Amino acid sequence: MSLFKLFLLFVKIGSLMIGGGYSMLPLLIRELVEKQNLITEDELTDYMAVAQCTPGVIAINTATFVGYKVKRVRGAIVASLGVILVPMILITVIAALLESFASYPIVQHVFAGIRLAVCALITASVYKLFRKSVPNLTSFLLFLAAFLFVCVGGVSPVFIVLGAGLIGLAWGWMKRC
Repeated sequence: MSLFKLFLLFVKIGSLMIGGGYSMLPLLIRELVEKQNLITEDELTDYMAVAQCTPGVIAINTATFVGYKVKRVRGAIVASLGVILVPMILITVIAALLESFASYPIVQHVFAGIRLAVCALITASVYKLFRKSVPNLTSFLLFLAAFLFVCVGGVSPVFIVLGAGLIGLAWGWMKRC
């Protein structure tokens, strides 16, 4: 894939990405895994996990990882620029107009509908990630513990990610011994 085609692919992804974060997972699977065969679904899941744990916006981080895999540093730069181009233009226009129109009831209703759609997209992505990432009882128990620590215990996600990574490392080491 040429750098220009990579750029256009991520412009398309950035244009269709509504909700950001994990709500974009179905779009990324369709475009990067199924249509273009640039990466596998497992690689995408790994990139999304690392992108979530690193500073920055998950969409840009994921684009950077995929671009790097495809065309190294130039691919990372091109994919990152492609994924932010259209959203940056749109958010600038919306920011300029929002203050003038935010109080209109129709605009408030539109945003209420968009929030529901984004919730549905995120829920679908979480379900897909859950099915793929929690294949056995041990994984489910680790997932449940992490979920409870975050939702009930109020533990910082940073500690959850670090702890889960250490548990995964220890688990893999114990399986080899």
